Amino acid sequence: MTQPHDGSPHPNAEHPPAGQGQPGEQAYPQPGQPVPQRYGPPLAPMSPGQERTLGMVAHLVPAVLLPLSAGTLGFVASLVIYLIYKDRGPFVRQHSANSLNVQIITAILLLLSLPLMFLLVGFITYPLVIVVATVIHVIGAVKANNGEWWVPPLTPSMVR
Repeated sequence: MTQPHDGSPHPNAEHPPAGQGQPGEQAYPQPGQPVPQRYGPPLAPMSPGQERTLGMVAHLVPAVLLPLSAGTLGFVASLVIYLIYKDRGPFVRQHSANSLNVQIITAILLLLSLPLMFLLVGFITYPLVIVVATVIHVIGAVKANNGEWWVPPLTPSMVR
């Protein structure tokens, strides 16, 4: 038995065949077809001025947040800038990775200072670590603003 065709695009209007959705609708890829890697337009490279600015921000925001939050929130800006802009240019990638490396070492040293507070030495090392990390971030912000490539002292390169 055949059903009459009423002009609808699909014989069963409630369930169109696989891969044939509404116009403008993204269909799922069929098995064996490549899956798109990114959604949206491709990322455009940044201008040198934009890279310098973001490299500076990657250091400057942690320099401000470290003393204000007693060392607990400094890594957030470094991590966000690194994750969002690492593929947009080598300069911003290096400076945001350097900032994140400083934050990782700072977190390790602050955690080591906590048990030292039982010996009263931690009350000296904790603020000292925050001051040194803040100074390193300020130097990094100045270097990034000047367009200089820079590796922070006393900081192993864990994030590249």
